[in-house]
Amino acid sequence: MEGHDAASKAAILASLGFYTRLTFDDVYCEGISKITADDIKAANQAGYSIKLLAICERLVDEETGAESVNARVHPTLVPKEHPLASVSQSYNAIFVEAEAAGSLMFYGNGAGGNPTASAVLGDVIGAARNIVHGGRAPGENTYANLPIAEFGEVETRYHVDMEVEDRTGVLSAISGVFARHGVSLRTVRQEDGDATARLIVVTHAAKEAVLEDIVAALGELDEVKAVHSVIRLGV
Repeated sequence: MEGHDAASKAAILASLGFYTRLTFDDVYCEGISKITADDIKAANQAGYSIKLLAICERLVDEETGAESVNARVHPTLVPKEHPLASVSQSYNAIFVEAEAAGSLMFYGNGAGGNPTASAVLGDVIGAARNIVHGGRAPGENTYANLPIAEFGEVETRYHVDMEVEDRTGVLSAISGVFARHGVSLRTVRQEDGDATARLIVVTHAAKEAVLEDIVAALGELDEVKAVHSVIRLGV
């Protein structure tokens, strides 16, 4: 529910994929307990599915060329045409984007008695084979030893769902907050209510820390009655 299992898996996958040791504490973790039925409805209307994703990235600073690694878990808006959007029930999927191999997806049953028993038994057999033949499992390879990027330095996009006053000038005030922080808006959608309006904005990519400051500033505007949800967009 809170993404802890996915965060543990993200630490393992990032360590293997980027030859850099990451632990559970290095992974930003946010679960799905705050996702509401309204969030799911809004996502469907916009052509997205909400998925709890574990995302592992190798980041490259455009100015210095310095590399770092980030791993995070959070609810993510995934376009319905993306293969990850169709993953459901007890199935899991890993989607890999590699420089030389392109896009790869590994899909299979990840929960339930038989799949779990099969995985555990496979580990037991592997350990027994190593004991019998005097071998050992491969050790971790951390030759890259890249620094762990702060979550605030990660670039992402936001889907912000707000309740606002239904009057002239509200959109100008809200867009002004984004503009002052140097973030542009990709889409804006408004649904009229009785005394207030529901405003949903999707941003272009910006650093996580900047977008967090924007959400905090929106909550302080007189024109904004409530910020109902903030969901990141991915893939």
